Amino acid sequence: MYFSTGIAYLLWALGGFGALGFHRFYLRKFPTGLLWMMTGGMGYVGALYDFFTIPRQVAEANMRAAYSEALGTSPRERLVIREHYFDAGYQSAKKESIEKVILRTAKKNNGLVTPGEIAIESDYSPDEARLALEKLAAKSFCEMRVRPSGVIVYRFPEFVKDDSDFEF
Repeated sequence: MYFSTGIAYLLWALGGFGALGFHRFYLRKFPTGLLWMMTGGMGYVGALYDFFTIPRQVAEANMRAAYSEALGTSPRERLVIREHYFDAGYQSAKKESIEKVILRTAKKNNGLVTPGEIAIESDYSPDEARLALEKLAAKSFCEMRVRPSGVIVYRFPEFVKDDSDFEF
């Protein structure tokens, strides 16, 4: 069974402009339907709220009905749904280490990386990237260099092909 926004608004209007909660019973929200009926739509504040949110409530009720249908449960069975939204690129695997992101980016960028580039290539913040790069520099895996523009760049010698862009 799928629900209609028009019918929900009609029941809202016929039920004392939402005060009797008929629209909530229609959307299978029985506890709040009873609450609306006993309190006059919570003094019409809840009824007014429902006037503006009925389209969203109908969409949620339709989603619950579709889930229930897909799972093969009857409308009388309780169905608790917790929704989670993920990026299209969501992966359940562990987060890639920042060192691996740094090395991959350095190889791709001719041995040169900045904290901003690492932040763009990963889920790490520029501050986390800067700290990781400083640790790698302290361990002599890379060198800090300054471009003529004043930008600090971290140089990984094993990936560098041309050194002419730096001041020594």
